[in-house]
Amino acid sequence: MKATTRVTTYGAFLMVLLGSAFGQHIQTDFDHQANFSRYKTYSWQQVKASNSLWGDRIKDAVNAQLVAKGWTHVDNGADVAIVAIKTTQTEKTLQTFYDGLGGGWRWRGFGGFGESTTTEQDYKEGTLVIDMYDASTKQLIRRASAEDMLSDKAEKNEKNLDKGVAKMFKSFPPRSTKG
Repeated sequence: MKATTRVTTYGAFLMVLLGSAFGQHIQTDFDHQANFSRYKTYSWQQVKASNSLWGDRIKDAVNAQLVAKGWTHVDNGADVAIVAIKTTQTEKTLQTFYDGLGGGWRWRGFGGFGESTTTEQDYKEGTLVIDMYDASTKQLIRRASAEDMLSDKAEKNEKNLDKGVAKMFKSFPPRSTKG
């Protein structure tokens, strides 16, 4: 009986350990032509969260990662503009990318003229998406997303946020082919 209990306990511990290791699904992508070495400053364009407390928490977590990478937050005239969106339910979003003619941000319908491509993206409940745009061209240069960031315990959510954002910026800035 003791051997069975030991194996069962060990198995349960291993499952919890594996669940923790694989709990968050992180994805990153970037514009391989962007010269990330020229970007040194950033500002917040928009934070869409369920409430202002979460908006501040998201900003704090991202700010900590970018400052640790040598970037500086500025209110105006930044090299990069950041948009962060935290979903509270499964959402379908349409993403429109423009060919560069006209003005406006090049994602999520921020205006523009010329040719465009629209794709549909599904984000699970509890997903955080952080987009970074070249502020002068308004082109998307990097996207990072983390799924499974929410639980039913508020203090666990804050820890998950910090861990998830750290993973999103682990290999940042990316090595581009340009520059």
